Amino acid sequence: MTGPGPAAHNRTSAPQFRNPWRTRITGPGSGRNHRKNHPPLCIENGVLRMKASDLFIKALESEGVEFVFGIPGEENLDLLESLRTSSIKLILTRHEQAAGFMAATYGRLTGKAGVCLATLGPGATNFVTSAAYAQLGGMPMFMITGQKPVKASKQGHFQIVDVVDMMKPLTKYTRQLVSADNIPARVRESFRRAEEERPGATHLELPEDIAKDETDAIVLHASFHRRPIADEKAILRAVEAIRESQRPILMVGAGANRKTSSKMLRQFVEKFGIPFFTTQMGKGVLDETHPLWLGNAALSDGDFVHRAIEHADCIINVGHDVIEKPPFFMRRGKRTVIHVNYLSAEVDTVYFPQIEVVGDIANTIWRFNEMLEKQAHWDFSYDDNVREHLNRHLAKGTDDARFPIYPVRMVADVRKAMPDDGILCLDNGMYKLWFARYYRCTQPNTILLDNALATMGAGLPSAIAAKIVHPGRKVVAVVGDGGFMMNSQEIETAVRLGLDLVILLLQDDAYGMIKWKQANMNFQNFGMDMGNPDFVKYAESYGAHGHRPASAAEFGPLLAKCLETPGV
Repeated sequence: MTGPGPAAHNRTSAPQFRNPWRTRITGPGSGRNHRKNHPPLCIENGVLRMKASDLFIKALESEGVEFVFGIPGEENLDLLESLRTSSIKLILTRHEQAAGFMAATYGRLTGKAGVCLATLGPGATNFVTSAAYAQLGGMPMFMITGQKPVKASKQGHFQIVDVVDMMKPLTKYTRQLVSADNIPARVRESFRRAEEERPGATHLELPEDIAKDETDAIVLHASFHRRPIADEKAILRAVEAIRESQRPILMVGAGANRKTSSKMLRQFVEKFGIPFFTTQMGKGVLDETHPLWLGNAALSDGDFVHRAIEHADCIINVGHDVIEKPPFFMRRGKRTVIHVNYLSAEVDTVYFPQIEVVGDIANTIWRFNEMLEKQAHWDFSYDDNVREHLNRHLAKGTDDARFPIYPVRMVADVRKAMPDDGILCLDNGMYKLWFARYYRCTQPNTILLDNALATMGAGLPSAIAAKIVHPGRKVVAVVGDGGFMMNSQEIETAVRLGLDLVILLLQDDAYGMIKWKQANMNFQNFGMDMGNPDFVKYAESYGAHGHRPASAAEFGPLLAKCLETPGV
């Protein structure tokens, strides 16, 4: 039996639009490789040859690449010229780190590797944080960096760092191209590695002399493949454990955020009535307004959802790995934990499952649906009680009038203003916990937060990428003043691209989460406070609109107005 299998790109919310920037050259001798002064194709001894940089771009087109995010340098000029008349749109950013965040978010939303470009040295080193962001967050991303000539250098070691060595611990695959003939295989392998489970970052370094070379190599196209399915005995063992349990509970992590997996999980919940909760990066895989939702594992042991977890005797753990902050603390002998994922569990002091079902997640859940029956002895009365208390708690403070605005009121007003398919892109700060806990998602990939690397500075670039992928949907970047100022210059990128985007900036003039922890651990207030510009004027200086609500009552209507106003 195979059941529902993975599509080539089985990631929820694949883009449904035509590239608004795509242009085509028509007329005699046009085509994608037409150049006015440098015809890229030549015939030598009856063999068709082309410039390596042209072949590289053709390989990207073969992979379905729509956008390249980044900042080119002089070592990328041949590649840039090849890109110029291709079908691919260059999204010029103001910082390489932001370009990497955009590429990773593109990959997160589509399942196809997002592509970013930088030069050698400082351009390449600026990719380090975004490489880690994609790698830890399971987002498919492909980085291209330039390099000085490798066959003959006239500048010694100026700007030279070993980028391939630097990228090894941060990527699934990294290589320097030392021959134009190797381009098709290296590009194909980079995309294959980036997109296969578990997704992550890959990297190729293209030296400028290799980019100029000519080659008769041809593009390699993607092969047909399907993910392996789980072993039959493992599935039977898991089904038996669920059937015999008294108080099973379902946990949904980021790895379950695939279109067919989400569909199978919905059927599982509806058929068996088993309560569920999510990790922070699993939000939206299942509708959080569903009556069986028990909350999000955003806070520590002892929260409402953790009471339900403690009471359960079987946890069906779908799509989680230890890179994300632990959603619960395992204690020996108290319960059975079933690990359902594409890869086997990485055993940790807080995670050591008793049963592992390793293979395509959607297929595994489909098999559960086929083989399992609803059991009369299952008892969810405790979960019902937890849910009742949770719902009462989450409703408190939603109309609180104090100002500066109470966090629960702020999240509630954002939820009212956002359509169900609207996308929130969160930077990192205390507010990430508020949104994870209080903001109920009804659709996958409608709240993008990072609970893996948990880096600051990603919120605005992520929102820009989300708007590019989904131009017809409302997108809001939720940022603190600390994280925002790390990549705030990308406002210019959003304005230049003509995006309709809202930035919700929460200002406390400090690195607030660390300041809160500092106080909570009885340390003196030290080293966390800072100054800020006038953010309204700052926005206006880029050609964006700036607003500052003066009361809690003003915030909701102002946000709704901003969502309907063109521009940033």
